Amino acid sequence: MLAHRDADPGGRGANDNGSGTAVLIELARAFARAPSGPPSELTPKHTIVFASTDGGAFGGLGAARLAASPTYRDRIVAVLNLDAVAGDTPARLELAGDEPRSPAAVLVETVAERLREQTGVEPGRTSGLGQLIDLAFPFSLYEQAPFVARGIPAVTITTAGSRPELAFDDRSTGLNGLRLTQIGRAAQLTLGSLDQSLDVGSGTSTYVYLGSRFVRGWAIELCLVAALLPFLIAAVDLFARCRRRGIPLRPAFRALRARAGYWLVVAGLFELLALLGAWPKGASRPPSPATEAAGTWPLFGLAVLVVLASGAWLLARRPLLPLRPSSAADELAGHTAALVSLGVLSLLVVATNPFALLFLLPSLHAWVWLPQVGERPVVRAAVLAAGFSGPALLLGSLAVRFELGLDAPWYAAELLALGYVPLTSLVLAVAWTAAAAQLVALGAGRYAPYPSGPDRPPRGPVRELVRQAILTILRLRARRRAPLDGTARPRGLR
Repeated sequence: MLAHRDADPGGRGANDNGSGTAVLIELARAFARAPSGPPSELTPKHTIVFASTDGGAFGGLGAARLAASPTYRDRIVAVLNLDAVAGDTPARLELAGDEPRSPAAVLVETVAERLREQTGVEPGRTSGLGQLIDLAFPFSLYEQAPFVARGIPAVTITTAGSRPELAFDDRSTGLNGLRLTQIGRAAQLTLGSLDQSLDVGSGTSTYVYLGSRFVRGWAIELCLVAALLPFLIAAVDLFARCRRRGIPLRPAFRALRARAGYWLVVAGLFELLALLGAWPKGASRPPSPATEAAGTWPLFGLAVLVVLASGAWLLARRPLLPLRPSSAADELAGHTAALVSLGVLSLLVVATNPFALLFLLPSLHAWVWLPQVGERPVVRAAVLAAGFSGPALLLGSLAVRFELGLDAPWYAAELLALGYVPLTSLVLAVAWTAAAAQLVALGAGRYAPYPSGPDRPPRGPVRELVRQAILTILRLRARRRAPLDGTARPRGLR
């Protein structure tokens, strides 16, 4: 049993989470047994831990530490978290984790049944689309998340929405004592069920609730991969047709590589500024949206990033500028390179988190039509815009479900800066951005294949400095190896 005892600065701590702490204490008293005297009816057969954690309003720091503690990590069978349980709205269940996992369905149904018995209504859950987004982008502000990520089944009971500190509006005047009593009794009965049958809460899996039924995660993954197959077939067929017709693809892939290199530099600058303290620091946990770090954009750091990224673009753009109008074959090669790279990217996504195809599939199925729309600017712009609906879905979820509004882009960037979002996701996002940039250049008529040696513009001072440094290192290494193998010293390297 778990409940955090802290609150957001200026928040409504009576409900979030004085109510959860009160239920936790009363349940601990009910299950306690005096050292001398007969056991009570609630005397448990197994050990029940009642944990009051800190840092719950700041990313679940206490719960994350408890989940990682070697003392309890391998002994926890199930976790029931209480957070803001005295609101006026019906009880809800929060299931999302820090990884694409879900708590055991039997545990969820047991908690739901106990709540139905006490409240007379079905407990609420996140919508089916919201649950799918939580699997594609694992994220939650509640304390069940770190346990679910470690394979420990955990469920949160709350009367709040996706943001627990918004349990009341400004017109609320007090706690709902009836709701507090109902949820407290449901929690007590759930503990009794777990104590009688520990198999109720064993393990984690993946699924999405659709009304009273749920769909297994493997079935959803199968549907997402099946939706990917038509694009892969079309991209491979387009690549084969270009090869059969003798359309040169190497310049197009080199142009794509140059764009990917630029966006890698931008990502590296973002991480470098994070190390230098330009972004808010903290544990690799989701910051509370009510804090200043989540709602205040670091304008100075972002301005520095924009200036550095603009300077890098001035150096990287020279080989990508169109020196002459691109032919139809050049544009087809550019489309092919971008689509093939998206196909490879989609396979990497399947290998890491197949649910994340939810954000990638719109761009695949929209942009595969770009070589067919011809010179119709309005249609081309509409098809390009449709491809960005996947990332827009993620930002829209943060903006609407978690009520972040226009702060959603910065909050997503802060999750990356804090290390909550893994580095592999950043690399995959860079690859997608490079392909998107090439397709946007094609749509805007600003695409050019990467020039060959004679047409390539002269190297700039930075590239020339890097080249000379590499050549110097190679010369020094060659001179050190020469006496060892008896060969003559090289006179020079070109």
